[in-house]
Amino acid sequence: MPPPGPTCPTDLLRQEPPTAGARIQPAFALRDKAPDMSVTRGRKAVPDTSMRAKNTRHANSPNRPARRTPLAGKTLLGLMTGLSLGLGVACAPSAPAHAAEASACRQLPASVLFEQRTWTEIRDGLACGVTTVIIPVGGTEQSGPYIAVGKHNVRVLAQAERIARAAGNTLVAPVMAYVPEGGTKPRTSHMRFAGTLSIPPDVFEKLVQSAAESLRVQGFTLVVLLGDHGGYQTQLKQAADTLNTAWRGTGAKALYVRAYYDVLPHQYADWLKKNGHEKEVGLHAELSDTALMLAVDPTMVRQQALRAGPAPTAAQGIYGGDPRGASAALGQPGLDMQVRAATQAIEAARTPPP
Repeated sequence: MPPPGPTCPTDLLRQEPPTAGARIQPAFALRDKAPDMSVTRGRKAVPDTSMRAKNTRHANSPNRPARRTPLAGKTLLGLMTGLSLGLGVACAPSAPAHAAEASACRQLPASVLFEQRTWTEIRDGLACGVTTVIIPVGGTEQSGPYIAVGKHNVRVLAQAERIARAAGNTLVAPVMAYVPEGGTKPRTSHMRFAGTLSIPPDVFEKLVQSAAESLRVQGFTLVVLLGDHGGYQTQLKQAADTLNTAWRGTGAKALYVRAYYDVLPHQYADWLKKNGHEKEVGLHAELSDTALMLAVDPTMVRQQALRAGPAPTAAQGIYGGDPRGASAALGQPGLDMQVRAATQAIEAARTPPP
């Protein structure tokens, strides 16, 4: 199929010239070609001796003076010249149109939160290239007597906002606060404590898939799954794998960012240990967990009770380590590690394969 023609008359002036040796013949010149004046009578061609033939032979005689440019040719030539002079004026609005479109993109809301935009702003953002969206996954669980139960929800939202701004052209969907946290019959894991909400793993996985599909059909091409809690990382990966199989050929992709979570028990924990906090690092609601929360939102930590509290135990919901020496200064490096890891993963996912 040939490429579409120019959308603006000025494009005609930018067309490639004809290839060497090619001849462009205006339509009016075709009528000046000498026709074959032979008249076929039976099987023998006999020269036409009519007045029309004589006039034609005279017109093509080498001794005939050069004929003038036909009126039609002069008219068309004049029209083409006039058109070429007026093309710039005719297409002048195209530049302002592009400027207006760029201005409209700059006027989109500063907030990267999906739920703080109107549906028309989300639609317009997609047209402006905002086609990546993060689904932040938190959880509602006990985190000892000193950290509020919405820890993961508050933390992952704040982190997702930072990541969205660092990555660019990215929105942050509402936080998923209902995740697998243990059984109810019997009560297991964090469900043994008050303040925990749990849903079955298969329900959680379908919830993630449904939310991601809702975003894809709107036009988002990269859906990022960002989990702040270790208990459902397997389900997040399975959801991403299922989505990518279903989305094959659509141009959309689901990105599960395991590195966002993994930096905490590895690089961040190693950093804390190297800085003299080896005995205070544990698994849950201990020094690192508390320090991260203080760095994001100190109102979520009962600091007075924390400083005056006794040595922590598992019965309190604190698993290993000691949170009493936590500070925002100790938490900030861990948050920065998470943002870098997630941003790099998004940038890598956007890069087309070689």
